[in-house]
Amino acid sequence: MDIFGNAYNAGKSWPTTIVTSRQRYGCCGSGHILVEAYNVLKAIYEERGYRTRDIPKLILENNLFGLDIDDRAAQLAGFALLMKAREDDRRILTRNVRLNVLAMQSSQHLDANTLWRDLNLTGDWHQGQSQGLFDSEQQDLSSNDATYKLIADLIERFQDAKTFGSLIEVPNEWEAPLKALLEELTELSNSGDIMQKAAAQRLVSMVQQAWALAQRYDAVVANPPYMGSKGMNKALKDYAKKAYPNSKSDLFAIFMEHAFSLLVPLGYNAQINMQSWMFLSSYEKLREWLLDNTTIITMAHLGGRAFDSISGEVVSATAFVMEKIAKPDYKGAYLRLVEGKSEAEKKCALLEAIQNRDCGWLYDAKPDDFKKIPGSPVAYWASKGVISNFSEKSSLEDNVLFRQGMATSDNDRFLRFWYEVEFKKIGLNCKGPKNLAESKKKWFPYSKGGGYRKWYGFNDIVVNWENDGFELKEFTSTLTQGMNVRLKSRNYYCIPNVTYSALTSYKFSARLNGSGFLFGTGGSCVFGEDNLTTILCLLNSTSSDYFLSMISPTLNFEMIDVKRLPFEYHKEVEVIAKEAVKISKSDYDSFEVSYDFEKSPLIFNDFDRIKNSFAIYLSGSYSSVADLKNIEEKNNELFCEKYNISSFVSRAVDKKHLSLFKNIHYRYSDYSLNEKSKSYQSETIAELSSYSIGCMMGRYSLDKPGLILASQGESVRDYLAQIPEPSFAPDKNAIIPLTDQEWFLDDATNRFRDFVRTVWGAEHLQENLDFVAESLCLHAIKPKKGEAALETIRRYLSTQFFKDHLRTYKKRPIYWLFSSGKQKAFECLVYLHRYNESTLAEMRTDYVIPLTTKLASYVEKLEQDKDASTSAAEAKSIEKELSKLYKQQAELNTFDEKLRHYADQRISLDLDDGVKVNYGKFGDLLAEVKQVVGK
Repeated sequence: MDIFGNAYNAGKSWPTTIVTSRQRYGCCGSGHILVEAYNVLKAIYEERGYRTRDIPKLILENNLFGLDIDDRAAQLAGFALLMKAREDDRRILTRNVRLNVLAMQSSQHLDANTLWRDLNLTGDWHQGQSQGLFDSEQQDLSSNDATYKLIADLIERFQDAKTFGSLIEVPNEWEAPLKALLEELTELSNSGDIMQKAAAQRLVSMVQQAWALAQRYDAVVANPPYMGSKGMNKALKDYAKKAYPNSKSDLFAIFMEHAFSLLVPLGYNAQINMQSWMFLSSYEKLREWLLDNTTIITMAHLGGRAFDSISGEVVSATAFVMEKIAKPDYKGAYLRLVEGKSEAEKKCALLEAIQNRDCGWLYDAKPDDFKKIPGSPVAYWASKGVISNFSEKSSLEDNVLFRQGMATSDNDRFLRFWYEVEFKKIGLNCKGPKNLAESKKKWFPYSKGGGYRKWYGFNDIVVNWENDGFELKEFTSTLTQGMNVRLKSRNYYCIPNVTYSALTSYKFSARLNGSGFLFGTGGSCVFGEDNLTTILCLLNSTSSDYFLSMISPTLNFEMIDVKRLPFEYHKEVEVIAKEAVKISKSDYDSFEVSYDFEKSPLIFNDFDRIKNSFAIYLSGSYSSVADLKNIEEKNNELFCEKYNISSFVSRAVDKKHLSLFKNIHYRYSDYSLNEKSKSYQSETIAELSSYSIGCMMGRYSLDKPGLILASQGESVRDYLAQIPEPSFAPDKNAIIPLTDQEWFLDDATNRFRDFVRTVWGAEHLQENLDFVAESLCLHAIKPKKGEAALETIRRYLSTQFFKDHLRTYKKRPIYWLFSSGKQKAFECLVYLHRYNESTLAEMRTDYVIPLTTKLASYVEKLEQDKDASTSAAEAKSIEKELSKLYKQQAELNTFDEKLRHYADQRISLDLDDGVKVNYGKFGDLLAEVKQVVGK
């Protein structure tokens, strides 16, 4: 709702008011800002001595004007305003008040010649004349008339009124002729002939909205609509680019800029809108224009959660008053209310600041100071010392090279998680572009960004750059912009760098990439042979966080913002960087998602109890967290001193910000301390079970660190070539049954027991199994009263293991779960890298057909037991179990038929196609197909 006001006082000059509100958050369209404007104007009238009964009509006719593209919004706003006026004048509805609250109307149905003829404003058209005889004469006469030209121009101008609304510009010099025309049309609507009445009624609304837009006002109050350029239709997008190039990125910014064109000199623009215009580089030109032509008088920076009806940080808002004149030295008042978690908290903080200027969140700032910071962000809280870092020190861009990487334009085709493909096809540690081009490998590490993690990690993506990127180059050459634009910075591939995530769900973080990494647009990289350690430490410091909070206080860190950070070389941080990277890499490599993972961190040679192994691991985890905390705090201290900001930028690091997987405060930040400890123990034991499955499959071995069988077609023979006498032998065909009962001696549960016996010995086997079961029941699964340890482990493996595996491997599992269905008659894991064309046939021969026989025998035995039972309770229990077995038999028979069908096809896989493609080749033989394939 665009609501305009024009004050009037018997010839005296009053400030005029324009109020703008759009239907947003469910209440703006009802005219709530308009009603508040009424209250203000009423107080002004009363102060001037007007009678209370006379005030409502004066305000409604002379002060407030409303426009909206939505008819219903205009009706609601008009109704709200009338009801407000009726509180002061109970007879207002009988006074024939002309309410200036309008719905913008399109002129597409209007014809200037027809209207001009029917209005007959000049008297040249005589009743009874033949229309066809005098058409040309009438056209000649009207074409020279100023009023006709005005009507014709308005019809052309308002063709898209329902799209552009009050963004349509009407020259201020038209105000007087439009008002005169409006009065004449109003008179004709009441006293004209039949043709004049009809024509005047069709035209009056368009003239009235044009008159409102032609006026200039002393104040604008607005809650404009929010719409990014992606949501605009072509007409609106084209208009925005042409008329508002500085603010075209979002409709709220366009309205913000447009409001100044509706103001008189020294007028005020007061709005609440999104804070993005204050910081983002896409609004830099708008900020420059605002700082050169206007002055921020006051601002309440609300941040996220400004509206209780909108959860989280979806809308981060700011409310402000700007004056239409540049006052470079004017100190505006800024309230920093971003810490408030609700409307009520922000309101309390605002009211407190009004009463107490020393509250700590009220700042004074001059517009000219904003210009001293690159990009001119509205960083009102920055002190002179902070600003001097930007103005006096060189920028990061002046000292290092920033490079944005490739845009593959088809990630599904060219990117994979490293564990999806054959490990022998992955080229690690290439030393620069030349070495990369000469490599015979197909897949190479690819830095793609990620979430929040400092120092090292997120190295799980590989890109197809076989034959020096031949396929990718050929593909991008056919696209718009071509290869060189989409595959940028190729001369910097595989050179050591510092990378950071452009888009994160938390804070800014940077990581070290050694040799061998290609990189994309989401993982932009910084290069500087002599400065890499300083860059890494600077970007991971609280100083960097503080500076970025001024330049780009969002979760999207654009390269241009990072480039603008003030740079200060610091030799002392070299040791810090090495130690921090060492701790972070050790942490990252202790989990299976790292290709440098060697073995479970719980396996120590000199322990015979798992609980002792876990205790040592837990102690080491705490130690790593404490060491990294000290390192990061030392790093923060060094840079705070360098930038002279120690007095207001803390060196302290909250434990939940230490981005180690071993850190329970980071990993489970929203949990209570007790829940954190339980979850960590439970998940660590679940990870041990995953490692044990890897050893069963031959992916890992207790006798040799790192990957063993991780390429297509490898078999037990290849395993034995590396480890001739394994202490824990891999499965011969990499098929591991997962059943809720013990049907096979080599099922996952029995093999896990053997694994525990092999690692920790037979003496404390039961104690170790008990610890595993108890740990799993802390978080992974719910405890079950009276259940034996091995049965608890069996229940975890059959019900929860694959879910955890999907989460760990990001819906690209390497151990595939073949399942008969809901009844879980038969389920087994198959190792992707050891799958071959005979795997399904072996599954059927070795497990499914024997299980069919075992089920039948067991059913027969239970039926005999039921017949022989003398206890009603026992018979009922047997009957219940039989019912389940009957269902399992039927399910298994159906599964066997499907399995035979697919086995006969002898399906082959190409691991280069990725899990998403290959997983879909087996229909519903596999579990969780939708999660993996996405269909």
